[in-house]
Formats: sequence, structure tokens, C-alpha cells
Amino acid sequence: MSESDREGDAQVDVALIARWQRGDQRAATEIVGRHAQALARYAAAQGVREAVEELVQDTFVRAFNSIGSFRADSSLRTWLFTILKRLVLDRQRTERRRRNQVELDETHAVQEFDALDGMVADETLVRVKQAVDRLSGLQREVFALRVTEGLPYSEIATLVGSTEGACRVHYHNAMRAVKEYLSDD
Repeated sequence: MSESDREGDAQVDVALIARWQRGDQRAATEIVGRHAQALARYAAAQGVREAVEELVQDTFVRAFNSIGSFRADSSLRTWLFTILKRLVLDRQRTERRRRNQVELDETHAVQEFDALDGMVADETLVRVKQAVDRLSGLQREVFALRVTEGLPYSEIATLVGSTEGACRVHYHNAMRAVKEYLSDD
């Protein structure tokens, strides 16, 4: 996405926020429509497997409740990602406290393959997931924001609390590590 496209998106978001603050409920629906899928992908990239919709909904609830604090220093999407990231971290902390070990259920077991293509695709997906899981938390987050969301390094830096240069290095190292893992057989 080009710089002018991002600026255009930011202007649309600012206009929608203004409409919502004036009482136009359709503006809130448009905001959700513009950003819900990206938030869901980000939650999944952060390791959330269940309750993605709930986390996305909670993100919008928190955002709309505190929309007055949105200063437009960053894009609305970046602000929403920040809220979601906090919710994910809170959920992960709560889950770690509740259980000391990971339990696998029967749905994780491979039962049958309908076609060779499906088997190869599943195997490839598992290998990529394993490669990404081996990354450090920060590398995984930068990688996901860059690959799945296409965010510029400036926004990624804001989200992860780092610098653009450091994010570039984390992304480069993550790509190298994933490629190396996938090339090892």
C-alpha cells in the first residue's frame, strides 16, 4: 500500500470517527467493517486460536469507549492493533495462570487425508507454523504485521515499541530463520 493510500485511509477513518462522535451509528459499523478482518488476522498471528471474534469485539468496545483519547498520532488501525495486543497479552497471562501445561485434544490428531494435495498443503502449513513458532516473540510479531497486514515499518515500530531500523532487522532475521527452517529436511 502506498503512502498516499495510507493517508487516504487515515482521512476516511478520521471522518468516520467524527461522524460516530456526532451520533451516526452507521459510522461505527463502517469502522468495524474496515478493520475487523485485519484485527482477526493479527490475533491469529499472535497465537490466538479460540475466541478471535470475542477479542476483536472487545477491541472495538474498548476503542469506542475511549475514542476521545484517540489523537490520530498514528493510524486508527495501529491504535486498534495496540488495544488488541493488550487484550491478547491479558488473555495469555490469564490462561498461563489457569494451567501449567498445554493439553492437546483429539481434534489435533490427523485422522485421514482425502487427497495428496490436501496432505501436502497441510504438511507445508504445519512446517511454516513450526518455523514461525521458533521465532522470538518480537520477531514473530514483526513478521506477522509485515507479512499478513503489510504494515510499514513505522507503524510496526509504534505497535511493538521499537524503532523502524530494529523492526527491519527483526523482520530480516525472521525471514532468514523461516527460510532456513523450511530448507532443512
